Amino acid sequence: MPKLKSIKPRELIRVLHKLGFFEHRQRGTSHLVMKHADGRRTTIPMHSGKDIPIGTLRAILRDIQIKPDKLIELLKK
Repeated sequence: MPKLKSIKPRELIRVLHKLGFFEHRQRGTSHLVMKHADGRRTTIPMHSGKDIPIGTLRAILRDIQIKPDKLIELLKK
């Protein structure tokens, strides 16, 4: 199993779009809420110049109910 690394918010948003998520709303300028038609939702921190920390990334993956392996696979495409 490949090790999960921190990624940029835009990369994660691109993957979420591939999975069928859409931008539901943006809270202020630093957080983006993404939602899926089946009701899953998560919040993406959008701090300029900073990657998403691994712990936060794991929490996002738990929210959207996908495994880290699936994320790594989608990032390579």
